[in-house]
Amino acid sequence: MPEGKHVKVVEVNQSEAEQILGAVKASLDPDKYEKLSAIVHGYIYVLGVLRAKGTAIKRLRKLIFGSGSEKTGQLFPEQKSKTCADDSAAQKQAAGQAEAKEEKPKRKGHGRNAAASYPGAKRIGVPHATLKPGDNCPGCLKGKLYEQTHPAVIVRIVGQAPLAATLWELERLRCNLCGEVFTAETPEQVGPDKYDESAAAMIAMLRYGSGTPSYRLANLQQSLGIPLPYSTQWDIVHGKKAAIEPVFKELIKQAANAELFHNDDTTMKVLSLMGKSQQAGEQEEPPHPEADEDKDADGSEKRKGIFTSGIVALSGGRKIALYFTGHRHAGENLRQVLLQRAKGLGPPMQMCDGLSRNEPKNLPEALKTILGNCNAHARRRFVEVAHDFPEECLHVLQELSKVYNNDEVARRLKMTDGHRLLFHQAESGPVMGRLKKWMKGQLGEKKVEPNGGLGEAIGYTLKRWRKLVLFLRVPGAPLDNNAVERALKKLILLRKNSLFYKTQNGALVGDMYMSLIHTAELCRANVFQYLVALMRYADTVAKTPGDWMPWNYTGALGRLTSSVDPPR
Repeated sequence: MPEGKHVKVVEVNQSEAEQILGAVKASLDPDKYEKLSAIVHGYIYVLGVLRAKGTAIKRLRKLIFGSGSEKTGQLFPEQKSKTCADDSAAQKQAAGQAEAKEEKPKRKGHGRNAAASYPGAKRIGVPHATLKPGDNCPGCLKGKLYEQTHPAVIVRIVGQAPLAATLWELERLRCNLCGEVFTAETPEQVGPDKYDESAAAMIAMLRYGSGTPSYRLANLQQSLGIPLPYSTQWDIVHGKKAAIEPVFKELIKQAANAELFHNDDTTMKVLSLMGKSQQAGEQEEPPHPEADEDKDADGSEKRKGIFTSGIVALSGGRKIALYFTGHRHAGENLRQVLLQRAKGLGPPMQMCDGLSRNEPKNLPEALKTILGNCNAHARRRFVEVAHDFPEECLHVLQELSKVYNNDEVARRLKMTDGHRLLFHQAESGPVMGRLKKWMKGQLGEKKVEPNGGLGEAIGYTLKRWRKLVLFLRVPGAPLDNNAVERALKKLILLRKNSLFYKTQNGALVGDMYMSLIHTAELCRANVFQYLVALMRYADTVAKTPGDWMPWNYTGALGRLTSSVDPPR
């Protein structure tokens, strides 16, 4: 073959190859036919291997460079162009109408965020300098002035250090005769500790909520003239561990009674559990109350893998996020949570991907979950081979998009779980039925190689079909596991920036703060104010942690303070 000449790759499946060989068999002697048959079958095998390797390379590329868009329009731009062309007339008409309108200058104060988007801002009321409600109108001289419901608002945003410092210089007077020194009294607003609870809350939010490494925060604070060494940061957040631990345990207890659980895990590094440290037998306190990290699930040997499991529990319309780092898989951590479930409750639903390690094992019959699998994971199998099988994968993605569109309609109309189930059964049931029949036909009629990329994607989906269509049988069952995937992004961001936990105790502290921070975010609570309240009233919190959940702590706080607002 001349150098640089490209080889044309001909797509052929097993069925087509057999037809071609059958057509030429009569015209060839047996020896030549045997050689040709070996060449054709070898060619099909090599194509299958290349597709499999290509899929593996794509997965590796995702790990290194991050995943690109999985939207159908991005995977099949020509299909997107066709859809856009169908709507071009309407778009041109709308564009013409827009051009016909005279453009008006943008009014001041109509930016991206309205004033209501700043609930944490300090508010200062400014009365009118010369007028007050009830005065005569200086314009018409006839009417009376009254106060409007909504004042005019000006927003000004200033920069400041993440952690600010104040120095009180207490005057000292010394007697020139006896030498006695008299020092001014310490102001009441000065607390007993150098680092206020708000400092601990801010450090925890930056590290465990935003993934900011301690050394990076230390460098920033140093450049702002307020030094905060990374070792000091750890001392501060670890010193508040006892204040937040009762609430973390209460979160686990309340999550155990949830109706729905999302769970998954991702890898993590804990240096004390790895390599020489582990071999040396270094022992620390267990990362969780019921933890037994020394043995595998069957108790046979010590496990080497280290994971952070994420669990998002939906209980009474609220979401609770939990994190557990150690040798256990997501299913084993979910089992520990379920063992705290109150008696008499019905079996909960569980949503996870198709890995068996996400399923809790050896549970009592009353605690066994109604298992559903993630449609987004099944869809991703087809996304990964879309380049090699564009027509087939486009069909699958378009069918699944109809189901997701139906779910969006149900969400937008705020349907109850029962109405949503009936809606999906009527609208999505036929779509999933057609898709299942199509997939079985692809394998049954030998249109695809079972061990090829598309065949494996179809096999993965059909094997888990009943779990994938749980939303067609059980009210409130979700389509996918995206809730916990979003929760795990917090840990992934921390892992990306900080790389590892040093000790098992450090992992426990991280799990506690991350669980409280993300749960507060899911409940739309002010995370900073919430953490400050837990730390400032730690003794009271320890007595009744159930009154200090992110969704109800303001009531308990109001009973302790004269102000209705949480401490800032």
